[in-house]
Amino acid sequence: MPAVRKRRSSGLVLLALLIMLILVGVGALAAAEVWSMTLKREREVQLMFVGDQYRRAVQSYWKKSPGRRVYPPSIDVLLTDNRFPNPVHHLRRVYRDPMTESGEFEPILRANALIGVHSTSTDAPIKRTGFGLPYAQFENAESYAQWQFIFLPPGVRLQNPAAAGPDQTPIPTPSLSPSQGPAPGVPLPQAPTGR
Repeated sequence: MPAVRKRRSSGLVLLALLIMLILVGVGALAAAEVWSMTLKREREVQLMFVGDQYRRAVQSYWKKSPGRRVYPPSIDVLLTDNRFPNPVHHLRRVYRDPMTESGEFEPILRANALIGVHSTSTDAPIKRTGFGLPYAQFENAESYAQWQFIFLPPGVRLQNPAAAGPDQTPIPTPSLSPSQGPAPGVPLPQAPTGR
């Protein structure tokens, strides 16, 4: 009789141990999912920061253009702009895309000029709403590849930025009316400076 009780009690201990292992495994799985989501949110915040650095660098290059305003021909020119006696650094360094393993941003070119960058990640974003200017077009994007960090001069706007599918990157098409001004890369009329 005592041997039967001993087997039952050891069987109950094993069952309790098995249940405890299952609960620990489920808890670890839930914790891993929360951790993964937290990391993705952090990478998303980093993407917003880095993408904005590129947009601001393109804007700086365009605004500081001597004579006629033009876009940079490449990302390298944003690092060292030799159009001035003392080189200007519009971008501190080439930033990596935090959303992809390759870590490279895809440049957005218009007429052989860089107007911005975007991620190549096809993952769906966590953040779907609440974007301020100039990123209101990011709302409800299907992938990070549709988060385009571009600079357009005042008066130039995007035509239907969501026209491309989730696996395609919509490239901005400037749409101008006569009162909106020139397209990117076209010189702006310069007012006399009195010099």
